[in-house]
Amino acid sequence: MTVIAPDAASAVADVQDGATVLIGGFGMAGMPVALIDALIGQGATDLTVVCNNAGNGDTGLAALLQAGRVRKVVCSFPRQADSYIFDDLYRAGKVELEVVPQGNLAERMRAAGAGIGAFFSPTGVGTPLAEGKESRTIDGRDYVLELPIKGDFALISAYAADPMGNLVYRKTARNFGPVMATAAAVTVVQVSHLVDVGALDPEAVVTPGIYVDRIVRVAGTTHEQENPA
Repeated sequence: MTVIAPDAASAVADVQDGATVLIGGFGMAGMPVALIDALIGQGATDLTVVCNNAGNGDTGLAALLQAGRVRKVVCSFPRQADSYIFDDLYRAGKVELEVVPQGNLAERMRAAGAGIGAFFSPTGVGTPLAEGKESRTIDGRDYVLELPIKGDFALISAYAADPMGNLVYRKTARNFGPVMATAAAVTVVQVSHLVDVGALDPEAVVTPGIYVDRIVRVAGTTHEQENPA
């Protein structure tokens, strides 16, 4: 059953030390900044964070890193012009890094949500990313075995939700949200719009409410003047 949380702090109150947290976003597009800020205030530490990249500037995931709460980052794109907080922490040996090609990152979480034990992928064959992994040749092509990525929590952002937890995303802000919602034990979503049951076009719903545990409305996260239905 989906719970509508009164605020972001209560939505992340039970994230425990050492948890694996899947955080949506492609750069800042779709990043659940309000939930991340609440997690910083909550105090959980020693976290493993799974995200597309390793933070931008000093907000969102970068702020969580700067607060010293992250033990390990699993991502596909750790370095960019404004990833200086992660760069400094990594060079100082204060945070671990696991690089996962972007397609594999998405598919490993999708596999977790679908109950798939593992899958073979050609991505990474012949590179250091394949070291220590089982390999197999199928129809003349080499593959490596990739394991699912499961989360204790997923923190994602959506454009709109109804009280049943059905989610609609906005354009590229959708990115990793749908697969992360399926791959976590507890999925927490910040939305700009909370609408009545029946207000969302069923054909536009991307994430069904069965995957959503908590929703919190956060004003100003997307273009609120537009009609979410």
